[in-house]
Amino acid sequence: MRDIVNNLAVISAIAPAVYAADNTPSVIDLLGFDSAMIAIHVGAGGITFTASNKLEMVLSHSDDGTNFDLVTDADLQAITGVAGGIIASFKAAHPDPTVHEVGYKGNRRYLKLLADFSGTHGTGTPLSAVVIKGNAAVRPVS
Repeated sequence: MRDIVNNLAVISAIAPAVYAADNTPSVIDLLGFDSAMIAIHVGAGGITFTASNKLEMVLSHSDDGTNFDLVTDADLQAITGVAGGIIASFKAAHPDPTVHEVGYKGNRRYLKLLADFSGTHGTGTPLSAVVIKGNAAVRPVS
């Protein structure tokens, strides 16, 4: 029988809202799970993104939940060329909503996702992100 509900946990990394400035990242604990995917949903840009007025999604990880390091290509799936922990970058017009999926295969226990706004964002951009934790050590996941 197919059963995804009892095998995954979905945790909010960035609450759905309209943002015009950096969020305060939540610490996501991966204890008890052997895989994770970050799903980032970005609505139509509130401004026309440019090289100076941009939005970048920055992922960091940690062993202790206090001292965080930026992720690199070696920590990720479905993405390459990561510099400065930037797993998604919006530097051009973004008229339609999109969803970006990035697999985390690093071996650290904690993650944090920052929506890093640079430049002037007079009108906000709707966005949200979740971390989908998989391969649970104990099932069912509550």
